[in-house]
Amino acid sequence: MKSLSGSLSAAVLGLSLALVGAPAVAQQKDAPAPAALKPASPAALAAAKEILAMKNAAAMYANAVPNLVEQTKNALIQNNLNFQKDLNEVSLIVAKNLSGREKEIGDGMAQVYANEFSEQELKDLVTFYKSPLGVKLLAAEPRAIQFSMSYMNAWAQNFAAVVDSQFRAEMKKRGKAI
Repeated sequence: MKSLSGSLSAAVLGLSLALVGAPAVAQQKDAPAPAALKPASPAALAAAKEILAMKNAAAMYANAVPNLVEQTKNALIQNNLNFQKDLNEVSLIVAKNLSGREKEIGDGMAQVYANEFSEQELKDLVTFYKSPLGVKLLAAEPRAIQFSMSYMNAWAQNFAAVVDSQFRAEMKKRGKAI
């Protein structure tokens, strides 16, 4: 039963991350390729970047370059154990050469926002996020999402026990104890 509730809990956590923490991942199949994005006005892009800054979106991808360099290095080391020392040294060079490229993610996110919202809507969102309620939302939302995810995980664990109990009861009716 622990395995079932753990699996369900992990599934709910994954779903919650897809739906709450990273909606773009959940919609990835339906999302247009970056090339399909229409050009946005400089004002729309500026408003989108301001919104992303207010939401501290850069924190999501701040370590993208070093993390990808590390992942690549580790994958290369697995297939080239004899070159571990060299690959460790090269990873520092590659990380330095590519430092700052994570800003491309922010630019892309701004372009996505500018495609999803009109210039006026983006300006209205900036105004909202600067309002007292908007400031409160920006401050409270990460915590609310965290507590929501904790609640969903606890619910999933409890519900998994209910599901397991019903499976067992139905199997018992068939004369098969599990």
